[in-house]
Amino acid sequence: MRSEVGGGRGNSRRIAASGRYTQVVAILTKPKLVYHADWGSKDSKRWCAKATLGSDGRYTASGPRPVGDPSLVLKNLKAEAGEQAIVFAGFDFPIGIPAYYAKRSGIASFRGLLAQLGNGDWKSFYSVCDSPQEISVFRPFFPNRSKKGCLPRHLFAAHGVTTVELLLRRCEKGGNGRKQACSLFWTLGGKQVGKAAIIGWRDILVPSIQEHSVRLWPFDGELTILFGRGNVVVAETYPAECYGWFPGDPLRSKKDIESRGEFGSRMLSWANAKAVSIEQNLHGAIKAGFPNGGDDAFDAVVGLFGMLQVCIGQRESGEPSEPMIHEIEGWILGRES
Repeated sequence: MRSEVGGGRGNSRRIAASGRYTQVVAILTKPKLVYHADWGSKDSKRWCAKATLGSDGRYTASGPRPVGDPSLVLKNLKAEAGEQAIVFAGFDFPIGIPAYYAKRSGIASFRGLLAQLGNGDWKSFYSVCDSPQEISVFRPFFPNRSKKGCLPRHLFAAHGVTTVELLLRRCEKGGNGRKQACSLFWTLGGKQVGKAAIIGWRDILVPSIQEHSVRLWPFDGELTILFGRGNVVVAETYPAECYGWFPGDPLRSKKDIESRGEFGSRMLSWANAKAVSIEQNLHGAIKAGFPNGGDDAFDAVVGLFGMLQVCIGQRESGEPSEPMIHEIEGWILGRES
């Protein structure tokens, strides 16, 4: 069974039930401000939504809006929440690197890599390669633009592999009904995430790691530990992971406004059942199928509601216990291992 409790702190524990063990979700200190950003390589494709914890222990969610300047996101959230409040910020871009790439390049930790990016051997890390000959561990992304002859096999060969599997993190490999993701280092096509990751790492993660209050999940510990007074906790999210968390038929197409409206009714039912208040501007956007911002605004809100499920104890964070996950690869919030 699952304990849907909030407020106070505690650790996950297992209790015997009818001769078997059942996971009990940890009691967490609730973040005051929960923020989710659906991410893209273009400004117009980055939308966000947020929810604020009231004095009654319940969250109120507000409508989606463009992210704006990425470099100001965490600073503005901290200022809005207050010095002693907890901020939980989720971003839809990869946070972590494949274990194979880490071993090949001598990286001992993802946090350690972030501290080096843009300097020394890593000064050109953010520069996407124009030709396969430019690809290296210090400059791993390819190709910079679409042109005849740019093929994934060129990326694979430059990284010393023959297929994509070794260039994926464990949480990206699919299975259990999930589709396999595109490699972090491939930057061409509708499924690519490389250029969005570059912006997220360069403008959000790297500037923030020097801040004592900014913690990266799961690299800096479990949420039960990270949700401490004054902390800004950053996590990787994937809105499509959350689609199945709301009872009802599968989402037909996030590109279709009617499909988004139908799915939105399920989100409103969930919010009502969990005592999550919906501001009028968000309620209108959900009922109308997100006419402003389209599927980007839709995913911003879906991801936010998914984060709230973790915050209220309905869903576990999901990360495996292996050191490689906590030091190198990271995890997608809420994904079952």
